[in-house]
Amino acid sequence: MLDLKDVYFFVQVVDRGGFTSASRNLRVPKSTLSHRVRELEMSLGVRLINRTSRRFGTTDVGAEFYQYALQVLHSADLAEEFVRQRLVEPSGTIRITTAVEIAQFALKDLIPEFLNRYPKVRIVEIATDRLVDLVGEGFDLALRGHVGSLQDSTLVQRGIASVPWHMFASPGYLKRAGAIVEPENLSSHSTLSLDYHGADLWRLKGPANEEINIPIEPRFLSNNMIALKEAACSDLGVVALPGYICRAEIEAGKLRQILPGWIADDARMSALIPYRNGLLPAVRALVDFLATEVPKVTAFTSPRPIDENRERQEHPA
Repeated sequence: MLDLKDVYFFVQVVDRGGFTSASRNLRVPKSTLSHRVRELEMSLGVRLINRTSRRFGTTDVGAEFYQYALQVLHSADLAEEFVRQRLVEPSGTIRITTAVEIAQFALKDLIPEFLNRYPKVRIVEIATDRLVDLVGEGFDLALRGHVGSLQDSTLVQRGIASVPWHMFASPGYLKRAGAIVEPENLSSHSTLSLDYHGADLWRLKGPANEEINIPIEPRFLSNNMIALKEAACSDLGVVALPGYICRAEIEAGKLRQILPGWIADDARMSALIPYRNGLLPAVRALVDFLATEVPKVTAFTSPRPIDENRERQEHPA
């Protein structure tokens, strides 16, 4: 493989008509230029320049090599300009992976907003609940929800948002099964739970940071939050989910939050990046954007408690 610097010095010597002029223009010692061109000739196994005390000129092979050398240097300039431009303005392709629910409920409006803001950026989003190998599969960024700390790894982690899980049930279920006013009441109710290790226990945290463990026997287990939400809307029981995922159903009256002030999980959302150094502006811009905008999307304010007596008066059976 040729040394690009040697090729550059060769072209400069030819363009300036000799070593002396090139040395003066480049502010590089003449002996250095002569040595680098000689190294290039040795690498190629052919003489490129005829050196005499009275005359300077390229050999036939040197003249032809000069034309190719110009193309090589031009391509190198284009490559360098491309990289420098990428470092100045967000552009290029970002490959991001995240869970299906995060893509559907947290990112569905944010990704288009980001792309409109940065027209030279292209995003490839892979929504999957599989734990993806970022480096091995060529991803620039992962957005993951988690309870507790993520596993130690070489990945760079940045917190994006706090996403506490609340408890919800449908009005139809509550009418049939009765009100839930204390965490202990949950033991006698049907529950719906995400299918994971320890799904037979809800670890609740109260408004004063008190903690209580509630054993449950889920009537329906699923690894899909949307399926659990739909089951709750169908009067099957109490479900614990991130609040923002149930916002539309709360507003439509299909679900009610129970035990306001209590949370079922103190979850978070974090961005994972393969490398700390050499991060492209497009990836950095996306991470900064998500850190600002995702908390607005995932924020959940407990609705005003419903007065059951007043509701019965206004809507008698």
